[in-house]
Amino acid sequence: MEKRIVAFDIGDKRIGVAVSDPFNEYAIPGETYWRTGRFSEDVQAIARIAAEKGAGTIVCGLPVNYEGTESVQTQKTRRFLQALCAATEIPVVTEDERFTTIEATRDLIRGGVRREKRKNAVDSLAAAYILEGYLARKKKEKTQMSMKEETNDYEEEGNVVELLDEDGNTLRYEHLGTVEYEGEWYCVFTPETEEDADEAETQEVAIFRLVGDEDNETLEIVEDDDLLDAVFEEFCRLYDSDEEEDGDGEEQA
Repeated sequence: MEKRIVAFDIGDKRIGVAVSDPFNEYAIPGETYWRTGRFSEDVQAIARIAAEKGAGTIVCGLPVNYEGTESVQTQKTRRFLQALCAATEIPVVTEDERFTTIEATRDLIRGGVRREKRKNAVDSLAAAYILEGYLARKKKEKTQMSMKEETNDYEEEGNVVELLDEDGNTLRYEHLGTVEYEGEWYCVFTPETEEDADEAETQEVAIFRLVGDEDNETLEIVEDDDLLDAVFEEFCRLYDSDEEEDGDGEEQA
């Protein structure tokens, strides 16, 4: 289980607090911290809140103008964050907080929360929105990274297998394709050192019969030279046919 993430919406008078659930899936609004007017004391209090909640990361909203430029409030927040970084060993990151306070206020109004009570809730609700934005962005980045790694793994290893020669040595072969011949399936391989897969007819190849059911398929050595020639001829015929279709498609495009 990962450490929780704590978010702060830093204002001049109040600091909203939100914390993630134990699985870092969603944000939970917390108690609003009312600033004392003593800068160092406020910084230490926020660092203490993060530590008490077992935070592994602190996310602070960074206020910017509508078009993304920095404002006076941005500079105030940066000054606070700089002091917070010095007051805690917990990593501190920022998240765009544009419109979060406005959204929080609207939600409270829709929920019928009276004006005098909104001050105690709006900042922590805004902090929850900041945290939700951070969690969503990290989840998206994690998904994209996972997809990229899976793609790279497939490109690097997906068509390569390791086969044993007669002396028990391990050789790496690239899978060129699988072809059906007279009701049976055969796999065609070429040594991984062969770089030009577009000239399959002239490459050294190894052909094996594919046997077994879908969950337990194995490769079987084919010792019939005439059968090997026939299978390879069929593979080349299909390969040439695919090349011609690709060429026709390019011309039509």
